[in-house]
Amino acid sequence: MANVITGIRIVCAIALIFCPTFETGFYVFYLLGGISDVLDGFVARRLKIESKFGSKLDTIADIVFVIVVLIKILGTVYIPLWLIIWVICIAILKCINIVSGFVRYKHFVSEHTVLNKICGILLFIIPLCIGKFPWQPVMILIILTCAVATVAAIQEGYYIRTGKVIK
Repeated sequence: MANVITGIRIVCAIALIFCPTFETGFYVFYLLGGISDVLDGFVARRLKIESKFGSKLDTIADIVFVIVVLIKILGTVYIPLWLIIWVICIAILKCINIVSGFVRYKHFVSEHTVLNKICGILLFIIPLCIGKFPWQPVMILIILTCAVATVAAIQEGYYIRTGKVIK
């Protein structure tokens, strides 16, 4: 059941590809994808059906969803070069964490830390704000999100390298 809900997020990401950015269809699939992200873990914990596969599927669905949304947004909004560089640095840190986790544990490691969850919430809010609020408050939200994402990636890397596992 939880994995089916996670799969909905992947379907929503694919549907987003075909929707004009920041129009009704985009928001419908975006919100459904976000709701599925909250519900899948809740259902898995509530029904006591958590699994390694489900955790990996959740991470894959998150990555697919974020990449599709980023591609859609980057095609419509001006992003300053310094911000692009910052986001690339965060992505590099996350990739290093993925490789480090795989080398250390011989399997894919994904840490669901509080900071990663806060970052996810902030990331989810940004597209809902673009075009609805003046650019300056949205940019402050983006900067805050990047700051949280940077600290979260560093924390995640620390946990992976020291062997501390988040439950």
